[in-house]
Amino acid sequence: MTLARTARITAAIGTATLAAAATFAVPASAAVPLETGHHGSPVFVQTNSASGNAVVAYDRHADGTLTAAGRYPTGGLGGTLTGSVVDHLASQGSLAYDSKHHLLYAVNAGSNTVTVFAVQGDRLKRTQEVASGGSFPVGIAVHDNTVYVLNALDGGAVQGFVRVGDRLAAVPSWHRGLGLDPAATPQFTHTPGQIAFTPDGSRLVVTTKAATNSIVVFPLGRSGAPAAAPVVNSLPGTVPFGFVFDAAGRLQVTEAGTNAVATFTVARDGKVTPVGAPVATGQAATCWIVRDGRHVYASNAGSNSLSGFRTDSRHGLTPLGNTTTDGGTVDAAVSSDGRYLYAQTGAQGIVDEFRVNRDGSLTGIGSVTVPDAVGGEGIVAL
Repeated sequence: MTLARTARITAAIGTATLAAAATFAVPASAAVPLETGHHGSPVFVQTNSASGNAVVAYDRHADGTLTAAGRYPTGGLGGTLTGSVVDHLASQGSLAYDSKHHLLYAVNAGSNTVTVFAVQGDRLKRTQEVASGGSFPVGIAVHDNTVYVLNALDGGAVQGFVRVGDRLAAVPSWHRGLGLDPAATPQFTHTPGQIAFTPDGSRLVVTTKAATNSIVVFPLGRSGAPAAAPVVNSLPGTVPFGFVFDAAGRLQVTEAGTNAVATFTVARDGKVTPVGAPVATGQAATCWIVRDGRHVYASNAGSNSLSGFRTDSRHGLTPLGNTTTDGGTVDAAVSSDGRYLYAQTGAQGIVDEFRVNRDGSLTGIGSVTVPDAVGGEGIVAL
């Protein structure tokens, strides 16, 4: 972070708030390692339990299978959106990893807070629980030292933070309401779906699902401050939910309303432009998506499946077929080496394990049941 940018951020936060964030910590209490474990390539899964949210750590073995390594309470509570069955947060990205600073961020939807963990191999140390800046946080976006939290209820809002050591400091002026109808029902389809930075960190992207059927883009200033009002890209009837950026920097978006994956470019001014026609999955409740190199995989909660696609700048999306999972396929993560994919399934709180083959096909290699994670969302693979 440059000195000029630091000065701009310090002015926005206030020196007292910045100092408090740098010194305040929450005890790690109740961190329960289960075994000495392997410290190379863990997978972290969020339970979102309403009686006490936690992150469960798993060791990834050489063959891609998982073994439980510890359970780490966040200090907050999970939450459930009305109408949800297998996806209580109805969002993508509720657990986020900052690989540069080795920090893990978890939302506590039932407590309106975010927990920060320091990552030490397969062990977690809780360093902070901080107010999310809104109601019912469901997503987290990280870029360098800037973090944004997506809050789902009371019309929806985004709140910006700055990382200070292993803690977050809220920037009061980096709060923006989304203007969604707070009374729209059911909640799980009428709340925002995801928040993320563009790859260069210059824009913040939010999907609104059926609330407004839009992709909302906030251009960001040099300090990280969002524009006063976003660019709203309306996509009637599509219910845009989850998204990833492919290797070419294009936006790959799941459309739950059409059960398809659509490709867009995002201009610097925040306008999105479709690239070709959406490609249907032929499945039901296509909502989440994860990228592995040139391949993307969409989760179909209503069909208990993953739909694979190859991305190509000339030919767009090429379907690779569907792979069966356990019931209620939701969020997913790919290991950093690209060899394994892990899919959460909310019906019974199971994580399904897959080997990613060279042609993009998936081979099932096992599964683990995450305690207290029925309806849970949020998974990170290192």
